[in-house]
Amino acid sequence: MSVLKDKCVVLGVTGGIAAYKAAELSRLLITDGAEVRVVMTESACRFITPLTFQALTRAPVITSLWEPSESIEINHIALADRADAVVIAPATANIIGKIVSGIADDFLSTFLMAVTAPVLICPAMNVNMYNNPVVQNNLAQLRSLGYLMVDPGHGELACGVVGQGRLADLPEIMEEIRCALSPKDLAGLRVLVTSGPTREKWDDIRFISTPSSGRMGVSLAVRARQRGAKVVLVTGPTALPHPYGIRTIEVESTRDMQAAVLAELENVDVLVKAAAPGDFRPAQRVAGKVKKTGGTPPPIELARNPDILADIGQNRKGNRILVGFAAESENLLEYAREKLESKNLDLIVANQIGAPGAAFGAETNQVTLIDRSGQADALPLLPKDEVAGLIWDRIAALVKERRGGQPQAS
Repeated sequence: MSVLKDKCVVLGVTGGIAAYKAAELSRLLITDGAEVRVVMTESACRFITPLTFQALTRAPVITSLWEPSESIEINHIALADRADAVVIAPATANIIGKIVSGIADDFLSTFLMAVTAPVLICPAMNVNMYNNPVVQNNLAQLRSLGYLMVDPGHGELACGVVGQGRLADLPEIMEEIRCALSPKDLAGLRVLVTSGPTREKWDDIRFISTPSSGRMGVSLAVRARQRGAKVVLVTGPTALPHPYGIRTIEVESTRDMQAAVLAELENVDVLVKAAAPGDFRPAQRVAGKVKKTGGTPPPIELARNPDILADIGQNRKGNRILVGFAAESENLLEYAREKLESKNLDLIVANQIGAPGAAFGAETNQVTLIDRSGQADALPLLPKDEVAGLIWDRIAALVKERRGGQPQAS
């Protein structure tokens, strides 16, 4: 389930050319399950009409502090009490300065003085305005006061100048809203997630690989960041974009992945090995392209790759929590339990190869979670994002049990 489901998100729209993008942001929020209430400044109404937002959100749009209310509630106070999160997009230099100075002279600025929910500021303005020391000082003050921020992007601005100042990409804003509304039960944890396949080159254009899409690993990394963890993602070759706000290390072969994981291991509290690396590689890498000769294909001699998780579990575990995946075509629970024990894991996620909707590359997954007590919890077929959330629920419980309190860095 989306963290935005049934949450009240107040979208504040101020008077910048990027106001038109706020309409699409409201649509994305609604698609993700949020209830959206829009507040527009008088200047914003000169760029886009309230009717646009009313049609998208199916709710009245507030444009004035003096609009009559159908109830005895004071509008800006009632909305402040209802809000689960507030997003100001675009946030002009004017509204940023008002918030810092405590000015409350219209509905939006008055509402912001009353709200206690997380407030996400999304600046958008001319590059020279953005770089003005006064604006930068105001933004720094807002950060120090606990306001959340999505820095503007770099590119061509409406005025024709190229620089930093354009509204951040909407997927980035959406991700920060999800973070703002997620529980922070993983705060302080340092997490390493591996994802995707590896490629073992035979010659310069051919390789042995697995059909992993990397979606499960990316979902795990994203969910961990939303819940407060500091996350590093080590990924093999995939078509997925790097997840926003997560340091991502690209690798190709299983040995490359091993080197990257070991380089990060010292600073890790939890390792989730969701990648599907190759167990074997061609023993000899051929330079150039292997040519067809006659009717008999050339033989490929294979060599074993290192078992990254087994090495860490048996030799380098320390106080870390180790989570592995087991994809099996038969005897799923039996083989998964064997891997849990032999690799010294704390939790294993068992996948049945060939299960409907749970194949490599699918957007859904059906898994069984097994811990060291032997408890096996079979999950229904779910989107991988939801599976990731349930896996982190189990990991958070393990961390709390081990440390006797809330998760914190070791």
